[in-house]
Amino acid sequence: MTPPDTGYPATDPEDLLAGVGRSWLWPLGWGVFTLVAGVIMLSWPEETLRVLAIIIGLQLLGTGLWRFVTAFSHDRADGGSRVLYILLSLLAVLAGVLVLRHQLQTVGVLALIVGAYWLIGGLVTAFVAIGSRGLPHRGLLLFLAGLGVVAGIVVLAYPVGTAVALARLLGLWLVLLGGFELIVAVAMRISSRSRPRG
Repeated sequence: MTPPDTGYPATDPEDLLAGVGRSWLWPLGWGVFTLVAGVIMLSWPEETLRVLAIIIGLQLLGTGLWRFVTAFSHDRADGGSRVLYILLSLLAVLAGVLVLRHQLQTVGVLALIVGAYWLIGGLVTAFVAIGSRGLPHRGLLLFLAGLGVVAGIVVLAYPVGTAVALARLLGLWLVLLGGFELIVAVAMRISSRSRPRG
């Protein structure tokens, strides 16, 4: 018995995720979201630790979703690279849930969770970019990985004593990350326009 025709094309979930991840609108939207989160943190650094934790937690959950979809967008990435990206997305979701679940934790614990994620995320991104020669925008990914490693080390090593100092530090990183994602979106848009249409 054949399934009824719904009028919609049958689309494999992997193809759907790959299509979303390859669109230049995906990093554009993520860059704007991250940039706005960073600007909010820099504009109101005196907000309570609870508000800071909510912003960071939501940003980490969004990062998990973004990383998951992006894992399917690289045709030339091997299976190992895709698995690393998916593990990184799970790590981001776990960190986001921990931050949101324990909003009244100390500044040191919040800095430890975020710094550890950024450091591990930067190292994994660098590993994938170095090991995947055909990866699009490989140089930009290596630059982002370097930023992540530096940001993670700074957050872990810098003795942040107050929510205000942590908000400024994390806000600055989110602004840099958001700006970088906007550059990636523009690069993807330019490369898609210059690609010959078959």
